[in-house]
Amino acid sequence: QVQLVESGGGLVQTGGSLRLSCAASRSTFSINFIGWYRQAPGKQRELVAVISSAGGTNYADSVKGRFTISRDNARNTVSLQMNSLKPEDTAVYYCNAVVLLGGTYWGQGTQVTVSS
Repeated sequence: QVQLVESGGGLVQTGGSLRLSCAASRSTFSINFIGWYRQAPGKQRELVAVISSAGGTNYADSVKGRFTISRDNARNTVSLQMNSLKPEDTAVYYCNAVVLLGGTYWGQGTQVTVSS
């Protein structure tokens, strides 16, 4: 079992920055992949960024160069630094953890709103 708690969402103007954090209830060393998805109204949930236990990262094309995912294994947290935000980044952002042979887990989500 993994509990995930997100924080850091909010309202920001176009071009601004936000930092999301996801706190895991177990060591992030034991989580194979941990990352962020987002879901805008009327759209499907989509991958934003993911980081593996080995430190490899993958980003959606729409956020490359603007968003950075990182993990702090000492604090069992994963962060998403979001810069140069655009109105199309507005969505509920969910933390996701995948433990191979152990299941997939989701946080409750945090709202990010970018005003134009």
